[in-house]
Amino acid sequence: GNDFDTRTTKQIYNDLKKTDKEVSVKVAPTAYLKLGDLEIYPLSGVSNSKTVYQNENGYYMIYRSDRYGFNNPDEEWDSEEIEYLLIGDSFAHGAAVNRPDDIASQLRILSSKNVLTIGYSANGPLTEYAALREYAPKNIKNIIWLFTENDIRGLGYELENKILIKYLKNLKFTQTLKSRQEEIDRLARKMMSISSNKVQKFEFFRFLKIYEIRKLLLKQDQISEIYSLKNPTELIKILRLTKEYTENIDAKFYFVYLPYEKFFDKNYNLSNYEGIKKIIKNLNINFIDINNVFDREDNPLDLFPFKMAGHYNPDGYRKVAKEIFDLTI
Repeated sequence: GNDFDTRTTKQIYNDLKKTDKEVSVKVAPTAYLKLGDLEIYPLSGVSNSKTVYQNENGYYMIYRSDRYGFNNPDEEWDSEEIEYLLIGDSFAHGAAVNRPDDIASQLRILSSKNVLTIGYSANGPLTEYAALREYAPKNIKNIIWLFTENDIRGLGYELENKILIKYLKNLKFTQTLKSRQEEIDRLARKMMSISSNKVQKFEFFRFLKIYEIRKLLLKQDQISEIYSLKNPTELIKILRLTKEYTENIDAKFYFVYLPYEKFFDKNYNLSNYEGIKKIIKNLNINFIDINNVFDREDNPLDLFPFKMAGHYNPDGYRKVAKEIFDLTI
């Protein structure tokens, strides 16, 4: 009984291309993880382009990317001061909703100030830290790390990437990505072309997430081992470096835990949540627990698309943004 756009990603891409030749689809940084011969590792998508993401709420998420390929109004980069800078994965990207329903847009409305997100679909902790090093302006008041437990599942792959690992080994390392957007655009469009030829329905782009890649490459017991947080050494190091980075630019650092897995994974392990909380407490990082938002709901599934597994719906994103705003003002 609900309106739902039944077109595939390829169909809507082709429809949009009839009036906009520069339209693109989301190409996540994880698309490059296993390509070891690259001279550059992009941390964003195609710039200044109408970009098609997936459909979870009955309509396609479509946004115009900024000068660096992120989901922001481009003029936000010209601001003298940034109230909030968001890092993270698809939740920071704004997956499944259009502006102004994403977290970054809602924080702009609530604060009446400038907000940037450099989050991107399927990012893991090392990619998020690298994006901070490459793109963060120096005039930031609050850095918000939006975290879901599946972020850590791809950390093993990130640590094996010859470019990403340099961000941990050398605190002065940079790819100078802000000045290399033309290279990033060309590479992303090449990935679009290759994947369009290989995958008839364009589902590569619709479901290009570490979760999907992981299922193809790992056995279930290996997945559980990576996800168990039994050896959090590298995650702790990344968090510590992120905290030090924020302190060096006189910003405040907030770690925001976004619940998701526990609602849809019958094998969900509460110890992962407790382990993350303990790590954040030991590092003396500000912790915002969005479980509190869901606990106030009569039915937490009301905050998900059609009460099904997915990213949050507009109401869910708005409530998350309100909690962040209330706890950071």
